[in-house]
Amino acid sequence: MFRNFKMVSKVVFGRGCFSQLGDILQVQRQGNESVMVFLVDDVFENGGLKKRLPHNADDLIVWVNVDDEPKTVYVDQLVMQVKTHMADKQDNLPSGVIGIGGGSTMDLAKAVSLMLTNRGSSADFQGWDLIKTPAVYHAAVPTLSGTGAEVSRTTVLTGPEKKLGINSDHTVFDQIVLDPEMIANAPNPQRFYTGMDCYIHCVESLEGTYLNSFSQAYGEKAMDLCRQVFLADPEDADDRLMMASYCGGMSIAYSQVGICHALSYGLAFVLGLHHGIGNCVAFDTLDAYYPQGVKEFRQMMTRSAIELPRNLTAGITDAQMETMVNVALVLEPLWENALGKDWKTIMTREKISELYLKM
Repeated sequence: MFRNFKMVSKVVFGRGCFSQLGDILQVQRQGNESVMVFLVDDVFENGGLKKRLPHNADDLIVWVNVDDEPKTVYVDQLVMQVKTHMADKQDNLPSGVIGIGGGSTMDLAKAVSLMLTNRGSSADFQGWDLIKTPAVYHAAVPTLSGTGAEVSRTTVLTGPEKKLGINSDHTVFDQIVLDPEMIANAPNPQRFYTGMDCYIHCVESLEGTYLNSFSQAYGEKAMDLCRQVFLADPEDADDRLMMASYCGGMSIAYSQVGICHALSYGLAFVLGLHHGIGNCVAFDTLDAYYPQGVKEFRQMMTRSAIELPRNLTAGITDAQMETMVNVALVLEPLWENALGKDWKTIMTREKISELYLKM
């Protein structure tokens, strides 16, 4: 059976296209009390972005904090905040949820839009295809590029027991607005770490057992764009990085990531390491599995003057190591993509522990 996966319904790309967001959302507004919910990274709270948001008087703007990666408890709090805002409105649901920020902010927007229509805690839906009711309309405007969150069918969340996405066709955004001007001032090293998420997506997809011509076409283009951005630094680097993120996300939509992402989930859950940094820390130890990719990654790291944090696992307890290994092993599709159907005989708990100890 071939996968029949959901893609983003509408995409607009180009410098300055953020100005079209109001017209795009107007089509979705229903009735006299239509409400749009804007979830915006709080780094923009004191800047000029607020004046540019196409919001009406009844709309809700929430400046979300993503200093930590998205947690299910935070999603549940945001859902309750939206429901409270809607309590005295004619409709009990907003007309849409718009995420403006990096991968974490976009994941929050996806999760909130899902949990407004599905009862329970977001932790109850961590897994594959557990969502049964479609989300409210949801859109995204990336202000960082690399994660592919703008096109993926998952919203990655840290719950009380695991770090795992809400993977569902209903998770996919209805609209994305790709404006390279929105990522122009992203600071290094954050820009590098997020961009490397895309590069590592491509390495793991292109060298995985799930690869087919669809994922290969997108993956090869995304990798080529990453090389241009991080090894050549062209004038339109932001445009190319934004498209690399889109293509990289599309590649893993019909394929999968691999060992690095599985390990980074454990790092994030136990040590609180952000996804992009965690991927880079993990990938730097994987010469034996992705030799050419790791070599090129180190060239990009040197060119961007990046120094990875070291000795992160030096003081962890046996219990913490056990938890990290358990979190990594939950992600079975990632291991199978990387190592094949017999991956359990290849990647033992001991080998995973040895990899973590190198970090």
